Amino acid sequence: MAIDKVREYFRQYGMEERIREFDVSSATVELAAQALSCAPARIAKTLSFLVGEEAVLIVAAGDVKIDNGKYKKQFSTKAKMLAPDQVEEMVGHAIGGVCPFGVKEGVQVYLDESLKRFETVFPACGSANSAIELTIPELERYAGEKGWIDVCKLIEG
Repeated sequence: MAIDKVREYFRQYGMEERIREFDVSSATVELAAQALSCAPARIAKTLSFLVGEEAVLIVAAGDVKIDNGKYKKQFSTKAKMLAPDQVEEMVGHAIGGVCPFGVKEGVQVYLDESLKRFETVFPACGSANSAIELTIPELERYAGEKGWIDVCKLIEG
């Protein structure tokens, strides 16, 4: 299971005990926010894209969506999300548990600027019923990110 891979990943830092597992699904921003009793914006959702032939993950706040113009400017291509059957194969985690930890080699991870307004955020941990609370500096360190980007906008309404 992917959560075991994430747990092993955090074990090297002595942080595996910080992973939370729920009796309910946390597969969507709304469900994760309910499971954690926090604002949906603090859920650090991980979006999976195909850039050329490579998988790219963008970790963003739960209350934003991709801004196609910004995305195209950043990656010089139109935003194309991975198909559901490609996600686990290319990233190493199934939809609902995709996270930037313990991913397959070659997967590029970026953090969206939308996360910087929070002291802590909650990314998933490889399963549809898990999360970990991380400070922004911890997220930077453990996500193995290539850098901060600005490719999102607030969801209206």
